[in-house]
Amino acid sequence: MLSIVPPLSLYVHFPWCVRKCPYCDFNSYTLKTELPESTYVDALLADLDSQAQEIGARPLISIFLGGGTPSLFSAGAIRKVLDRARLRFGFVDEIEVTLEANPGAIERGKFADFRDAGVNRVSLGAQTFDSRRLRALGRIHSPDETRRAAAELHAAGLENFNLDLMYALPEQDVQGALEDLEAALALSPAHISHYQLTLEPGTVFAGDPPQLPSDDDAAEMLDVCQQRLTAAGFDQYEISAYGKKYRQCRHNRNYWLFGDYVGIGAGAHGKLSYPGSWPIRTVQQREPRRYLALAPNAIACNEVPVEELPFEFMLNALRLMEGFDESVFVAHTGLIWDTIAPQMRDLEAEGLVVRTESLWKPSELGSRFLNDVLIRFLNRRSEASERTVRTAS
Repeated sequence: MLSIVPPLSLYVHFPWCVRKCPYCDFNSYTLKTELPESTYVDALLADLDSQAQEIGARPLISIFLGGGTPSLFSAGAIRKVLDRARLRFGFVDEIEVTLEANPGAIERGKFADFRDAGVNRVSLGAQTFDSRRLRALGRIHSPDETRRAAAELHAAGLENFNLDLMYALPEQDVQGALEDLEAALALSPAHISHYQLTLEPGTVFAGDPPQLPSDDDAAEMLDVCQQRLTAAGFDQYEISAYGKKYRQCRHNRNYWLFGDYVGIGAGAHGKLSYPGSWPIRTVQQREPRRYLALAPNAIACNEVPVEELPFEFMLNALRLMEGFDESVFVAHTGLIWDTIAPQMRDLEAEGLVVRTESLWKPSELGSRFLNDVLIRFLNRRSEASERTVRTAS
């Protein structure tokens, strides 16, 4: 059991979009009526108050406002959520506060308003700079709108922004993937999330799949783009994440190191730890109307079974390129290192993980076959053994 608790973050989910993208398997919904901003924010505040009462005073190291499209909400609404989070939990110095934004849903000057509300990092969903492929992906924005949004971010002093960029898009070749990356680099982001388009179950694309590049072509796109990103001064610190110096996403790093996070909003997940007990998972009602009807009692809590903790930890930690320390596994799971030492020794002997002093990380081969590595930590007697392991590339 845990003797200490890991760092704490906050995830806030805003479930509505102007239009649902055909590749998206997130808990998001096309907005068909007026945005219920005040009603939803009231539910978020009640949800936050209720969980804070249970968790106690633990300062937040990061906040992520995700969706859906959080930028559909006003800066005033975002301020209310951030102010309440500060009141209930407190913030560490230089807390990271990220807002996801759609380039097609940002009015002029709105980023400055978000900055004044407390946002200091933005994740902009560019995806591609090819107009035809944007339409194929169901995106509502144009390449020029992405460029204007980036210019607005710079003008607002929000230099710490991420661009989401996809590769292996329908009918895309290596040159097309590289041209997308060059267009992204021209906007001077501090961070780039570069991930392969995959066909997720339950999406429109899964039911009517587009013609995607071959696995070999996708691998070549990744190799070429990785080299270009390195040359441009971006450090690959996670499978699909590249940051300039000191610009790694703190919020996501907390996920990958099995830190704690409060989840509020429709469908939001959380993971919480308490001294003397095992970590618990929380999940909110997915459907927005049910969440609004039930909040702050829309949450379900379940203790993570002890036998699943090694897999839960490795699912995250092995995404980090620099690896993880044995002490982090012990501190954040409450288990002793010997719990997984045999698997780690076997993986090392097979060349799938490497060890430097107390740090463990996937080898280049292990990164390419991460699913095979993670399977070693599944408890096959549990439901977890039936899950599909998903990685970004």
